[in-house]
Amino acid sequence: MKKLILVLSTLAVVLAACSGGESSSSEGDDGGDSTKTLTAWAWNINIPVMEEAADRFAEENPGFELDIREQGTPDVYEQITTGLQAQGKGLPDIMLIEDDRVQGYLNAFSDAFLKLDEYGFQEEHSDKFPEFKNELLTLDGSTYGMPFDAGPGGVFYRTDLFEEAGINADEIETWDDFIEAGHVLRDELDVAMTGIDINNDDGVYRMMLNQQGTFYFDDEDNINLTSDESTRAMEVVQTLDEEGLNENLVGWDAWLAGLADGEVATAPSGAWLTGSLTEQAPDLEGKWGVFPLPAFEEGGNRAANLGGSNFMINADTENPDLAYEFMEFFSTSEDVQLTAMEGGLFPSLNTIYDEEAFTESVAYFGDQQIWDMFAGMMDEIPPANYTGDYSIARDEAETAQSEVAEGNDVQEALENAEDRLSNRINN
Repeated sequence: MKKLILVLSTLAVVLAACSGGESSSSEGDDGGDSTKTLTAWAWNINIPVMEEAADRFAEENPGFELDIREQGTPDVYEQITTGLQAQGKGLPDIMLIEDDRVQGYLNAFSDAFLKLDEYGFQEEHSDKFPEFKNELLTLDGSTYGMPFDAGPGGVFYRTDLFEEAGINADEIETWDDFIEAGHVLRDELDVAMTGIDINNDDGVYRMMLNQQGTFYFDDEDNINLTSDESTRAMEVVQTLDEEGLNENLVGWDAWLAGLADGEVATAPSGAWLTGSLTEQAPDLEGKWGVFPLPAFEEGGNRAANLGGSNFMINADTENPDLAYEFMEFFSTSEDVQLTAMEGGLFPSLNTIYDEEAFTESVAYFGDQQIWDMFAGMMDEIPPANYTGDYSIARDEAETAQSEVAEGNDVQEALENAEDRLSNRINN
């Protein structure tokens, strides 16, 4: 087996390497390509999964090598955008791209990515992934990426604090129930229910939009911030903050610290939070649990997604067949995706959801079968229309969230946000 080349570089080295990120190749005696090397850009916990996949793929493909260049976000997106604007110059064969970036790149540079349906990916594998992922990666009937990890949402909560306050998590079915439980928690223990960073993070609001089947934009790309669904979601955030149930924890580190020290009792978030909790607060094993997001009405949808990523192939790669074959293997290999699961990434591949890793009890979460719960949500998650204007839409939504937390009228704040967003898009 040929060795896997893993290049861990500083940003300066990465920038220098950007001038030549195409597939490596050399000529044999017959003048043809004789190597099987691909380049890829990825980051942190994704890299060991790619290593594992490359090792396994090389067993059946002698001579295969994968050159992984570790990139950090947001630097990697600046470099990807620059490369796309330069007709693919300097881009690697394979790129890891998060959900919220995909549609923007497809709308602006669809010709820069390999059409996977021409290789049969959609026909052969679409039923192995949830619809919201398939739709995300499709434009005008063509598929341009392979789903990787997802972020099915739930409410992580301190079981010891709930028990002390006399709260039964199983009885929290709606957001009204959630708010009522927050009052009990505050009255009994003087602990906040949530730790939303009001001015900088609208993740809870986004999940509430998603579970209602909408987003910043509707299915026709119209701005949708003033919809009934958006208003209901923002009203929940306003209530949590105005009624003293939210602790405004600014930044990722402060949020994790608040969860670890019991300042905050719950975290509505994606499944990926499990890794951070177990790493940051190992002494709290057995004191955490997870329940589905509350619905807006009894019996309503409780499934939503927050976060996730996908792999896309450079249309100008010198080895399109090899790149497709490797990424097809990566995306559909159960062993590889179980490696991702062990590393804290929740796979989109549904053929592994009956494996032991998903059905076993998790000690840290009080022996709850949390992965089975998350897997059961995947087919219920509605698609989200991010569009190419996601980043500025999020900016305006967070501004509106700040305004309603200051006591401004929800509808007025959302109308103002919609007006500002429209001006930014059209100017």
